[in-house]
Amino acid sequence: MTEPQAALLRALHDAHGPALFRYVVRLTGDYGFAQDVVQEALLRAWKRPALLDRDDEAARAWLFTVARNLVIDDRRSARHSREISSDALPETASADGTEAILDRWLLTDALTALSPEHRTVLVSAYYLGRPIAEIARLEEVPEGTVKSRLHYALRAMRLALQERGVTE
Repeated sequence: MTEPQAALLRALHDAHGPALFRYVVRLTGDYGFAQDVVQEALLRAWKRPALLDRDDEAARAWLFTVARNLVIDDRRSARHSREISSDALPETASADGTEAILDRWLLTDALTALSPEHRTVLVSAYYLGRPIAEIARLEEVPEGTVKSRLHYALRAMRLALQERGVTE
């Protein structure tokens, strides 16, 4: 297509595209389908360079006729007669709890591999949210011991998870 023909096609689109779109929407009530029909009508105009040489009213009439025929063809098609359009999807995506269950299982398994002292400190600090001072008071050990156990418990937990292929 030559540059003058491309300019004529752009002018055709600018002059008649919005009206053609409104016409197809009025026929179908479907904005997405109307966009497709307008695009197809303009594609067919692009494939017929002789149409671009016609006067503006003849080109407009041709575009509207093509659009109407595209709508009629779609309504007569087997796809349209068998397809039921609906705004509601038949099934909606729901959160799958499988990943969370597997994560819980892996963490529980890794926690059981720890010594009871390490497991107690780790669960108290990270799952129960207790401060170091409270854990020390409950376990009847110095705060420094709780910090040390927490440090080594995290290292052991990382190793246990690595053995299970969770981390690198």
